[in-house]
Amino acid sequence: QVRLVESGGGLVQAGGSLRLSCAASGSIRSIRAMRWYRQAPGKQRELVAAISSGGSADYADSVTGRFTISRDNAKNTVYLQMGSLKPDDTAVYYCNAAIYALRDSGAYEYWGQGTQVTVSA
Repeated sequence: QVRLVESGGGLVQAGGSLRLSCAASGSIRSIRAMRWYRQAPGKQRELVAAISSGGSADYADSVTGRFTISRDNAKNTVYLQMGSLKPDDTAVYYCNAAIYALRDSGAYEYWGQGTQVTVSA
């Protein structure tokens, strides 16, 4: 029943900015950590940024200073503001969250379907 849906991906020129959104829906009791991953063809999926329920954020070295993760708990939504984009940022970006469903006693990991981000030179 719980779903994560990403939006905001697209084509952008190097040096530009893009904002990704991920909204959780369904019978949700609470959401713990929320994260953004990305995966380029032929490469491993990597953690880009993570944010705790209290707002503490961590970033991959490759995006530190350029990306900002944030969340709106009232909307069950996490955002990734991406600036100074580079061609190496091109990938499918996935939202991930640890979520307590209403009928569950523990938290489970959920994944969105991914959104494509393409950065041209």
